[in-house]
Amino acid sequence: MREMLEGGQLDYLTGDYLAELTMLILGKDTMKDASLGYAKTFVRQVEDCLGLALERGVKIVSNAGGLNPAGLADKLREVASGLGLDPAIAHVEGDDVRALGFADALTANAYLGGFGIAAALQAGADIVVTGRVTDASLVVGPAVAHHGWTPTSYDELAGAVVAGHVLECGCQATGGNFSGFRSLPHTGQPLGFPLAEIAADGSSVITKHDGTGGAVTVDTVTAQLLYEIQSTRYLNPDVTTLLDTVELSQAGPDRVSITGVRGEAPPERLKVCVNELGGFRNTVELVLTGLDIDAKADWVREQLAPALTAAEVTWTRSALPPLDADTEEGASALLRCTVKDAKPDPVGRGFTAAAVELALASYPGFTMTAPPAAPTPFGIYRAEYVDRSAVTHTVVHADGRREVVPDPPERSSADPAAGRRPSPYPARPDSLTRRAPLGSFVHARSGDKGGDANLGLWVVHDGSEQYDARVTWLAKLITPRKVRELVPEAADLDVEVHVLPNLGGVNVLIRGLLGDGVAASTRFDPQAKGLGEWVRSRMVNIQEDLL
Repeated sequence: MREMLEGGQLDYLTGDYLAELTMLILGKDTMKDASLGYAKTFVRQVEDCLGLALERGVKIVSNAGGLNPAGLADKLREVASGLGLDPAIAHVEGDDVRALGFADALTANAYLGGFGIAAALQAGADIVVTGRVTDASLVVGPAVAHHGWTPTSYDELAGAVVAGHVLECGCQATGGNFSGFRSLPHTGQPLGFPLAEIAADGSSVITKHDGTGGAVTVDTVTAQLLYEIQSTRYLNPDVTTLLDTVELSQAGPDRVSITGVRGEAPPERLKVCVNELGGFRNTVELVLTGLDIDAKADWVREQLAPALTAAEVTWTRSALPPLDADTEEGASALLRCTVKDAKPDPVGRGFTAAAVELALASYPGFTMTAPPAAPTPFGIYRAEYVDRSAVTHTVVHADGRREVVPDPPERSSADPAAGRRPSPYPARPDSLTRRAPLGSFVHARSGDKGGDANLGLWVVHDGSEQYDARVTWLAKLITPRKVRELVPEAADLDVEVHVLPNLGGVNVLIRGLLGDGVAASTRFDPQAKGLGEWVRSRMVNIQEDLL
């Protein structure tokens, strides 16, 4: 926060603190202390920087309120008073919808839009804290307040949604988690945080403070733009953003312009993030070294089988090591057993002790990567939807006055199949091809949307004269059928592919790859963060003239 305030000019400082997993963590906090439920790190940051923000006239907007925005607002007033300051602090509430049929859930929060934030800012708030709003709403709200947009300013709102989506994950727009990282300037400086200069027509320029590390390029912005989206119709509470209308261009060093974005009426229903307590889990991880890896794995699995009484048992093994490895670690594979049950006993001492007791009675070289652990609780995430008319989006202004944010005057019905491409068998290539990694000229960014995995693929902007031909090739290559070939564990899953020609890429959604979400997933990479880099390393047939 201090870095952003001291680094250059700002009108609004926004901060996104709420991942789906964070809501579960905050829910567990409230089970211990009902006065909690907000991001405590935000309080410390505000305490450090509040005077500077007020001095510079910078408004602070954050969803750090989590499950208790009113409690966070009170805590911030207490902190401000201790500093001898008196900022106007407002909060937004109404996202808690457990009363709408989710009484058994630990948390159930509807994603609200940005007009509550805008109302608070227009009434003079210096700080606005919210509960569960969409990540982009933290930018939409200030843009609405600044430019005076109305609920039917769809193109302008859509442009702000795109800018907000680019900013929401911080340095991921300036070179963090970027498959083209080797092209970044290595200045020794930490990656800078992205900024958005938003115009009255909704267009924007993404940039960063001078003197900070990383870069803002069409590729770094595309990487974040394709992160954790679904179809080309990006549903937000205030607008449906048409992602296939987005146009990016390099407007100067570390400046990327976003133009052409179109929007339509928002959806009838609001998405709800539901977290439930799923039970208990535990894991043992065994090291298999040298020869006969498969036989060693088979034997220890057979030996452990009688002790595996949990409702769910998942075995995974890393890749076979090469023969004649020059280190012991290089000659080893990991065999992992994860167990889950509604009760702690089946995943407790009886499970871990059974593994430990095999140390002198199993395969040669038996060892574990960690001592036995106690069972840990896990949560289950699911997405639900509620009619927006059942949700009371409310602003509590700094003076205590309460204002209900009206529903948008127009709604649209989303077609779930819109933009999905079919899965034809590939046509026979009409030119010479070479076997090469997909990542030869394709970047990727991947992540999680609940239990689904999102994978964005796009052609790198490297100045090649073959750019357009490469884009055409990628769009033809990536079909649901091809995705299942590249990601074999998706063989029986629903795969969606959406083509984004303006961005030179495609977006892939693999339904159910992550099970019940990150807190419950037993997958090696439970948030699919490395999925894109794995897919880039896969070998495909590429036309010779494109390489």
